[in-house]
Amino acid sequence: MYDISDTQSEAGKNRVTKVFKICKKYFHHHQKSIFRGNITSSRLIKFREELKVVIDEKLDFVSIIKLQNKHVFEEEVLGTDEKPSESLFL
Repeated sequence: MYDISDTQSEAGKNRVTKVFKICKKYFHHHQKSIFRGNITSSRLIKFREELKVVIDEKLDFVSIIKLQNKHVFEEEVLGTDEKPSESLFL
């Protein structure tokens, strides 16, 4: 899941497009800025590296949610993590 805050400027629009293309390269597009799929450890590293080059870490938010099993997940955030300390994913 990603959120590119600045969608009005040309730079922000370009980041939205680039992040979308990177996500689509590695995952299946599920809904708006949500992508799902399986990925190997080595491809996850490449995915992260590509995103870090494109996003503005002070403005943009990318959440990588890794499901360990049906009941356990781990969240990794790239960019800004300005959200309440308690978050709920539905």
